[in-house]
Amino acid sequence: MKAVLFRFVVLLAVISRGLAPAHAQPAPADGAADTPYAMEDFAKVRKYDAHVHANGADRAFLDLARADNFELLSINVDYPDFPSVAAQHRAALRLAKADPARFHWAATFSMQGYATPGWAARVDAGLDQAVREGARAVKVWKNIGMVEKDAQGRLIMLDDPGLAPVAEHIRALGVPLIAHQGEPYNCWLPLQQMTTNNDREYFAKHPQYHMYLHPEMPSHAALMAARDRFVAAHPQLRVVGAHMASLEYDVDRLAEFLDRFPNATVDLAARMSQVQYQSNRDWRKVRAFFIRYQDRLLYGTDLTYAPGTDPAQFRAEAHGVWRSDWRYLATDETQRIEVLEADVRGLALPRAVIDKIYYRNAAREFAAPTTAAR
Repeated sequence: MKAVLFRFVVLLAVISRGLAPAHAQPAPADGAADTPYAMEDFAKVRKYDAHVHANGADRAFLDLARADNFELLSINVDYPDFPSVAAQHRAALRLAKADPARFHWAATFSMQGYATPGWAARVDAGLDQAVREGARAVKVWKNIGMVEKDAQGRLIMLDDPGLAPVAEHIRALGVPLIAHQGEPYNCWLPLQQMTTNNDREYFAKHPQYHMYLHPEMPSHAALMAARDRFVAAHPQLRVVGAHMASLEYDVDRLAEFLDRFPNATVDLAARMSQVQYQSNRDWRKVRAFFIRYQDRLLYGTDLTYAPGTDPAQFRAEAHGVWRSDWRYLATDETQRIEVLEADVRGLALPRAVIDKIYYRNAAREFAAPTTAAR
């Protein structure tokens, strides 16, 4: 099968949430000492969206972040449907200069020329420069494992030996590696077994990307095993598993990952409906997961602002996503989630937990590296 670039859905989070008016539910009587936040607290609480893509220098995203009391981590990614990595880099520098306290960014590197003489040295030099310029992390994308091939035509997995020196260089720089390996688990299921309508509709229309139909490609389990071998091989490297480490389908499986790798954290970007699917089946288990792993979870959305986007429309949609997620995580209200065709009750997490997931964990993980680390 010809190497396929998988979808990177712009504003996936927008269609993953229903924004219908909510109605209150009784607060959970589980002995939590902390009264949950309410919707009117949304703009008052300091927050951090640790997974966005501000792909142009327009300040619409930054203006919304100021209004809604967010800091941002904009993640550069080697994705062909985005502007070039160089253009993303320039946009990040301009926005960080405009508001360095609120706008942060993550660098990336190209796999072009992988395993040829000079490739690793070029990557290291580029990452050195990016960190000097303010990068707070480095991103690797799912092209590693699902697209890029070696000279023998084999897919390059994340635990390929040629990537180990780069991983150690990132560790020495004192910044975390944001790792995105794999599509949502739904991608490997028959359409009728998928858990959200947006996945079901997308893969029905794009069978070339539906891994259930392509057994010649790596399985979800194979991609996760390669990622786990990589994390185990670099125990001092701080790893952020993007999109719930691609284990969004099962909080028990994600708990096993976090227990096995104490130096790992995960972001929630573009996977909230998968969490909501589970909480509708076992609300207490999902809520207990968030409380138990409150120090290891980072709020994120995958919201993407592309050049040419209508600023007013983007602000309205992004604001709606942020408020919908707040309603689910922070309050005891119920809202309609259209991709699930279901009403979903909020988790009403204690304030101390919300403060970590929404701000403190990201501020810790993406703090500016020390001079010594560079």
